[in-house]
Amino acid sequence: MKKIVIIYGSSTGTTQAVAEAIASRLDVKDVFDVATITKGQVEPYDVLILGTSTWGDGELQDDWNDGINVIKSVNLAGKDVALFGCGDSMAYSDTFCNGMHLLKEELEGTGCNFIGGIPADGYSYSDSTAVEEGEFIGAAIDDNNEPEKTGERIDTWLASFKDRL
Repeated sequence: MKKIVIIYGSSTGTTQAVAEAIASRLDVKDVFDVATITKGQVEPYDVLILGTSTWGDGELQDDWNDGINVIKSVNLAGKDVALFGCGDSMAYSDTFCNGMHLLKEELEGTGCNFIGGIPADGYSYSDSTAVEEGEFIGAAIDDNNEPEKTGERIDTWLASFKDRL
């Protein structure tokens, strides 16, 4: 099994809870808050699982403003990157989980391989930049309105790239 790290940014605790649920399912011990991440904490890993919530008009969670630069300072060539995002599909239906797209956009061109997607059907939202060809580019979680679907969505997403671990 490859060496896996989970890095999340969380303002209200929801994204942290999802990160911990993912860690439990994968039996991963290394889970870091992006607010305190260092280059040395990122470098030794083969797989980076990155999570963010989406705020305001579709923005990244605040701690990612500096944290993404720390991650980009690492040689990401050949590393696998899986994304997960937390959002509110009712109150922010037109920017649902856009934070995942912003993370991907920041890391494009670094040589990393993006892995993991989840079908966009079964969600209620009007628009999301995190959807490509009918799939979210990572696990899209709406724990505010559909907490009963969170576990199943995480499992579906993990199954989409389990062979890369």
